[in-house]
This record gives sequence, structure tokens and C-alpha cells, in this order.
Amino acid sequence: MRVRDSRFVICAGMLLASMVYGGRPQAVAHDDPAAYHVVYLSSLGGTNSRGNSINDIGLVAGYSSLPGNKTRHATAWLDGLRFDLGTLGGPNSSIAWPLKNTMGTIAGISQTDVPEPLGEAWSCSAFFPPSTATGKTCLGFVMEFGVMRPLPTLGGNNGFATGVNNRHEVVGWAENSVHDNKCVPPQVLQFRPVVWGPGVNQIRQLPLFPGDSSGAATALNDQDQVVGISGICDQAVGRLTAAHAVLWDHGTVTNIGDLGAKYWNTPMAINQSGVIVGFMGQPGDFGGNRLRAFRWSRRDGVRDLGTLPIPTHVYSSANGINERGQIVGTSCDADFIDCRAFLWENEVMTDVNDRRSPTSADILINGQDINDRGAITGRALRSTGERPVYVAIPTRERDDR
Repeated sequence: MRVRDSRFVICAGMLLASMVYGGRPQAVAHDDPAAYHVVYLSSLGGTNSRGNSINDIGLVAGYSSLPGNKTRHATAWLDGLRFDLGTLGGPNSSIAWPLKNTMGTIAGISQTDVPEPLGEAWSCSAFFPPSTATGKTCLGFVMEFGVMRPLPTLGGNNGFATGVNNRHEVVGWAENSVHDNKCVPPQVLQFRPVVWGPGVNQIRQLPLFPGDSSGAATALNDQDQVVGISGICDQAVGRLTAAHAVLWDHGTVTNIGDLGAKYWNTPMAINQSGVIVGFMGQPGDFGGNRLRAFRWSRRDGVRDLGTLPIPTHVYSSANGINERGQIVGTSCDADFIDCRAFLWENEVMTDVNDRRSPTSADILINGQDINDRGAITGRALRSTGERPVYVAIPTRERDDR
């Protein structure tokens, strides 16, 4: 199937599914913890893939490596079909953040065929294979009606798109033309949190927290609420750029707090009720090996969700939340050798691997997103070293045969 044809099919399939479901499905609450039936999704030929998003019509989006694992493409899976979304001309692309859009719109990042004129690594480099991660400019993209369209910057060379809502608004960050001495080489230019849309090529900046010079928007909902980070330019990936975790509510910026450190404070998702999840730095952990998953609400403020009750685990990240308040993420040791997907609900964090039916030798190492039906996606680890995309589908009865 040609790439353009596949893009048309996926958009048509998503729109059809939306019509069949009649809009957002109503979640059914259960008091008993669900077991999960796990299915694996096919790759583009490489051995490293990850599902970073799953919406309410069952669309899984993320990336898949091509043969040899030196490049990866943004990829979507729907009803057993896999779609290579291609790139903007460069070697790599990815859907790197949870997307909750159910109207057929996808947002992500892609390298172009334009050489990076300042030699920057840019934020995208952390999300691509090392051998091809740099050397080309990287832009945010939005994909509508089968067409991948680059998103404009603020005058700089690079951008990054993370989330898209059902109002056709995309969030992320984009470089301006200011050479900032607070950037850590090879980063040169400042970048600002932005909202693209709803019109084509519309872009507007969001205000930074007072005193800050760079920042990024990471997620949004349909209620005119956006979350992200605010700080200094630094290395354009987390750390001191994420001095403040912030909420923009109808355009007004608020610092939601931290766990005692002014670095790595990064929201990953926000639901329609305005509950925010992500990860935050801890004092003394400038390198980010002991980050902690957090949950924020107006009632409770910032809460440290801790880690799974595994003695070696000191790191956690909350990556996705649904309308039922279920949270998924990752819990790891400091060396990231033992990582497990977790589900947080009813005030308890549990290992998704312990709730599989039947059990398996494969390890679910990332919980990246969860939809309103309770289905989870992420990445698994097999004994062969392959890292496939999985979907864990909740069932009402555990079967450990």
C-alpha cells in the first residue's frame, strides 16, 4: 500500500469509528481490579517500537524502527492494520506524546531534508536513534485528511509537536531567532511554548512563568487548558528548561509546584477534568535518574505517586491519564535495567505485568497511555531483545492457566 493511500485509509477508519461510537464513549467504573489480555502490534521491520498514545476509538500511535534499527517512522495501528506515516523528508519521525484526539488528526515530530545550520541537536534528538538523531532540522507536524503538514516556527529552525485536541489545536514548542547565552551547546536558540491552529499555519506563543526565557507546551485538553514547562534554554530537553511545571488556563500561566527541585518538572498529560500527570525532579538528582511520577489537581495539589514496591526501584514517570482518573506510567531502578509498566488507581500503584491473563515471560516495560475503556499501550521487552508495541485490554476475569 502506498503511503498516501495508507494515510487516507487510517483517517477514514478513524472517522468511521468515531461515527460508529457516536463520540466519546462512556466509561464504566468497576470496583474490582481488571486483568489484562495483551496483544502485540507488528513493526515496520525493526526490533524497537513503542505505542505512545491510544485514544477512545482504539487508534494506537507511536513509532516503529525500520530494518536495522537506525531509523524510525511515526506509525499508527488501527483494527489490526499498521500504517507507516512517513516523514517530512528526513530519516526519522515519531509520535512521541499521548494524543487524545478522536477526530482523525495526528501530531508529532519529523526530521526534514534540510541540514541543521547551527549544528544543534534539538529536542527531537532524544527521541530518534543516535546514529541518525542529528544533522537535519526537525519540525512538528500535523496530519489531517491523509496529508502530513509541517508546522511553522517562531523564526528559528526547529519545532516539536506533542498534543492535539478535538478543536484542531496542536501544542508544542518552537525556536525563535534569539541566540541565548543560557543555552548549553550545541543548543543555540531560545524556544517558546506555542499553540498551532485551529487555522492552517496559525501559531501563538503562550506566556512563560515570570523570569523565565524558554519553555514548552506538552499536552492540552478541550477546555482551553494547556500544560508544559518553563525555565531557561539549557539543553532543550528537560532539566533546567523544566524549572517550573505550569498550567495555562485560558491563557493565564500558573506554576503548579514541585517536589523540592527546580529541574525536570514535566507534565505529560491532562484530562478533561484538569487533572495533570507527569514526572518531577527530586533534590540532588540533577541527572534525572530518580524522577518521580506525580499527579496534580486543584484540590490536592502535587502528589508524589512513588514507585512500584520493588526495593531497587527509585524512578517513576506518569505518562497518561484517562477520564476515570486511571494513570499509567513506568517504574524503574536507577540504571533502567528493570522497568515495569504501572497502573495507578484507587490510590494504589500496581505492576501491569502482575495483572496479565495468562502470565507471560515478556515484560511490559512502559505504560505510555490509557484510554477511557482502560486499554493501555506502551512497549514490551522479550527475551530476544525485541521491544514490540503492546496493547493491554482489560478483562473482568483473571485466568492464570
